[in-house]
Amino acid sequence: MKTTNKHLLTIQVLIILLMVTSVPLCLKAQEETTLAQPEKKEVVDSIAFLMTEKYVFPDVGKEMGNLVLQNFEKGKYAEIHSHQEFAEALTMDLRSVSNDKHIGIRYNPERIAMQKKAEADEEDKELETYTKRLQEASNYNFKEIKILPGNVGYLKFNSFMDASVAGPTAVAALNFLAHTDALIIDLRDNGGGSPSLIQLMTTYFFDETEHLNSFYIREGDKTEQFWTLPYVPGPKMINTDIYILTSNRTFSGAEEFTYNLKNMERATIVGETTGGGAHPVSGYILNDNFTISVPFGRAINPITMTNWEGSGVEPDVKVSRDEAYDVAYEMALENLLEKETMDEIKNAIGWKLDALKAEREPYHLDVKDMKAYTGEFGPRKITLENGQLFYQREDRPKMQMIPMKEDTFWFKELDYFRLKFVRENGKIIAVEGMYDNGRTDRNDKS
Repeated sequence: MKTTNKHLLTIQVLIILLMVTSVPLCLKAQEETTLAQPEKKEVVDSIAFLMTEKYVFPDVGKEMGNLVLQNFEKGKYAEIHSHQEFAEALTMDLRSVSNDKHIGIRYNPERIAMQKKAEADEEDKELETYTKRLQEASNYNFKEIKILPGNVGYLKFNSFMDASVAGPTAVAALNFLAHTDALIIDLRDNGGGSPSLIQLMTTYFFDETEHLNSFYIREGDKTEQFWTLPYVPGPKMINTDIYILTSNRTFSGAEEFTYNLKNMERATIVGETTGGGAHPVSGYILNDNFTISVPFGRAINPITMTNWEGSGVEPDVKVSRDEAYDVAYEMALENLLEKETMDEIKNAIGWKLDALKAEREPYHLDVKDMKAYTGEFGPRKITLENGQLFYQREDRPKMQMIPMKEDTFWFKELDYFRLKFVRENGKIIAVEGMYDNGRTDRNDKS
């Protein structure tokens, strides 16, 4: 149930991958054998020892250890014959005492075999190759990066792998986004990971050295501090507006990143309250079939002097996870529009902002009022079909007209174009084509 320091990072990376990705972590399907009572006792005894000796709160650790021992003696696990069900039952029992979502028992015989082989033979590279391949196949869990209209950056990644492996990818992503005016960081599916990547990425958002977080470690009764780094490759984003998207799946290190920037007043949090896990963990091998993740410390924020364990991080703007992206994007554009001084850029931001608002709050036009819009306007023709208005210019494809307001319409197919109806004494006399570059053209009604 012990592991060497050399291979601890590998175990932690595998735990992160298991918790936050759907990538299969076994090279082939595991074939379960019957779970015997002696193995159950071995596992329960090991869990009780580790919780008593390693868990961040000694009293709670002892209580958890005693509970699984008592449950074993009372025969609670006697009728469980599946390794997976046994792991789930033990996890639930431990969490029933601590409510610590970082605690988990897992059935991992193939990875354990590779781990033990690697520890026994320093020249063996199977586990290292296996882990590296998983990391590369997931692109270190960096999933999407783009620059949205209005010069708003978007970055989605689903875990904070250690900076020693994921650092170059994070640096490349942030350098690509360096000249955006606002940045949306999507952590709605991010299950956490290493403080080292949090430290690296956060450094890009501050000019001066800042104290980010501290961890109290039970073993040795010590506290480790994490500060922004003295140097990062590429330009910093100290004036960029930051928006972080969260959900109830945002967990652990992703919560630390969010909690830090929220309390430092460096980001606006949009979405749902996060999962509520503030304890760093270590992975241990219990026997040939089972591993356990044991929280060994607790986070201490230098501003609040506490953390988000059990409570999660409350967003500044509370909306569902599905709404968070649109709400944050709209907020970003509104703030940029207010600050911008160049007319050309203001017009571009306003154009996109109007479209977003039209999508989020559709304008309803009664069918009985649609007839007034139909007709021919030079090369442009408006028709009413099955209760919908359609626009067609000469022999080009017909497109459905979507109302933004009473006399202005947009088109899903043409983000750069809108159609405005011109009235005189209440009657429509012309249409005006409007373009995102400020150009307009007009055709009178035939």
